[in-house]
Amino acid sequence: MEIKEKVIIFDTTLRDGEQAPGASLRPEEKLEIAQSLEALGVDVIEAGFPISSKGDFLAVNLISKKIKKCIICGLARAKKEDIKTCAQALEPAKRKRIHVFLATSEIHRKYKLKKAKDEILKLACWGVKYARKFCQDIEFSPEDATRTEIDFLLKVIEEVIKAGAKTINIPDTVGWAYPEEFRTLIQTILNKVPNINKAIISVHCHNDLGMAVANSLVAVKAGARQVHCTINGIGERAGNAALEEVVMGIKVRKDIFNLDVNIKTPLLYKTSRLVSKLTGFLVPPNKAIVGKNAFRHEAGIHQDGILKERKTYEIMSPSQVGFPETELVLGKHSGRHAFKKRLEALGFSLTQKELEKAFKKFKELADKKKAIYDEDLISIIEEKIRPVKEVYKLVSFKVNTSTSAPPTAEIELKFKNKILKAKATGDGPVDACYKAIDKITQIKPKLLNFKLNAITKGKDAQGQANVELEYKGKEFSGVGTSTDIIEAAIKAYLKAINKIVLV
Repeated sequence: MEIKEKVIIFDTTLRDGEQAPGASLRPEEKLEIAQSLEALGVDVIEAGFPISSKGDFLAVNLISKKIKKCIICGLARAKKEDIKTCAQALEPAKRKRIHVFLATSEIHRKYKLKKAKDEILKLACWGVKYARKFCQDIEFSPEDATRTEIDFLLKVIEEVIKAGAKTINIPDTVGWAYPEEFRTLIQTILNKVPNINKAIISVHCHNDLGMAVANSLVAVKAGARQVHCTINGIGERAGNAALEEVVMGIKVRKDIFNLDVNIKTPLLYKTSRLVSKLTGFLVPPNKAIVGKNAFRHEAGIHQDGILKERKTYEIMSPSQVGFPETELVLGKHSGRHAFKKRLEALGFSLTQKELEKAFKKFKELADKKKAIYDEDLISIIEEKIRPVKEVYKLVSFKVNTSTSAPPTAEIELKFKNKILKAKATGDGPVDACYKAIDKITQIKPKLLNFKLNAITKGKDAQGQANVELEYKGKEFSGVGTSTDIIEAAIKAYLKAINKIVLV
């Protein structure tokens, strides 16, 4: 039996992914995602940038204590305090890595760092050597590598390997590279750095021109053996290479790659949903691999082909990535056994207490709507059974609206065992509710974005509201679901408000 060479999957959802505006995660939320990544089979989890905030330090430290199967990595600039703080955060980790980075391109040297080439080279080597005092597994990234002069880039790589770096990560920091250009860069590094056999080549691609996954895969084909990626492709600006796309690209096109990854692909959909829920970022319906339309066929020709042979229009099966194949599964007459089996098929393992609570909520929903879909069940678990911590909790709301007067809203919230009430008028019923909430919380954020979608079919479908708020220069997001769209909008707003309170 042929033993295939493996590609290391380095997940940076909790570091670069969380840097996406509005994606702020609390340490316990980061741990929940890390546990899901561990189950998924990720090789390396970049848990955060410890020097950047107290929350990031706590998150990296917590994940280092709890996660045992993965290498836990922390990011650090080539600065003494960064590296020392990173090492302290990683101290409990069974397997640890310090990821040191330093910009090398001319534009960064001139405008950001204000340093000459020889200073950059010296500082890069110093950073790696200092990090090795705390940890033997050191990764080095020459930031903005794809816009760095090739001779200087090759020299930096050679010297940091001499200094002790075991992984050399090549970042396309601003999504500048074109696939053929990036392939050539990786080949040049492998062919011209004399000691490259002592290190693993990694890549970190951004999606500014929509080529992050393509660049990552051509780099793998050229000889890179580690890929930085994030769940759902979240990250700075247009995001990073999407883990699910990179992995399935390698898995499905075995004829091209003849490589393997450790990822348990049936858990991809569940992990995608978790990250979407906790960050508040909706997965676009046409998103490759995990979007809700990824395995749906509407055109008559496609439907006919699928019924005759699935491979006519599907190059992978929904089950390969854990995608629910059956939409309509349960109704109000369904029993606990069927309910439990469907939840298990969706990737949820509940305690008996959680199961009983979820079943009760399912029955309540089934009395309100005729058909219960997978999305409804997922919503029950995410909203009712394992919700985000609530500082302010909705007790009740009342909205009056007509063509002859401005909408008014009355809101009751629970806060520290007290019931707080407020009334407000607004341009619309949702606006009135939000203004009443602002009165109660004394937090007045700027509403950047509001979306409302039906997450299941029919007139009795559940609505899902997504909001993005700005408060004191930071962005916060929230998601809420309900068969009542006003209630969904209130829940989403409160989720974001609670994130503001908990920061």
